[in-house]
Amino acid sequence: MAEFSWSPRSPLEHALVTGAHGARGVEAGVSLTEVRNFDLIQVMARRGKAAELTNAAKARFGVPAPDAPKAVQSQDATLIWSGPDQFFVLSMGGTHSMDTLAPALSDAASLSDQSHARALIGISGAKARTMLAKLSSIDLHPEAFPVGAAAATSMDHTSVTLWRGGDRPDGQAVFNLLVFATFAESLWHTMLDAAAEYGVTIAHSEELA
Repeated sequence: MAEFSWSPRSPLEHALVTGAHGARGVEAGVSLTEVRNFDLIQVMARRGKAAELTNAAKARFGVPAPDAPKAVQSQDATLIWSGPDQFFVLSMGGTHSMDTLAPALSDAASLSDQSHARALIGISGAKARTMLAKLSSIDLHPEAFPVGAAAATSMDHTSVTLWRGGDRPDGQAVFNLLVFATFAESLWHTMLDAAAEYGVTIAHSEELA
């Protein structure tokens, strides 16, 4: 009898090698960190129930759900716009899993667990914007893409959700990227190639940036 393992694995398990990559002898200009073991629930308003979902989300998270391309931070979750009347709920530690969200939101919305269907990558460093500009047409200038801005876009012909998180303590911008797991390894190698000339620090974490 064949044996099967249902243990979740990172989509970057075979591609991510921690440490330094690319140019050496310089301070790394880009930091790439895969975030693992997160909960990601897509919430889509049922027909005619967008206002009801808005109220339910405010009651659940204490902040309004995003109604435009942006990411909203609550005490223990990030709500990320993913389209009209829909958003992702990103959290850690099972606080906002399907089991806990369904009782609060399912009357007004359809919920879909995307936790193992996406890879989550944090991107920061002095050359992060320059590297991302090679792969995306989004204007990432601080005035055009401030903290909390989000976009459903593409990078190197791959669909992604991109948003800007809070800045690092050193003032450097932090960008977060969700990509379908099946495309994650390909996009990861593309980002490494785009960032190599600046020097890259590679890591993985179980904490959101």
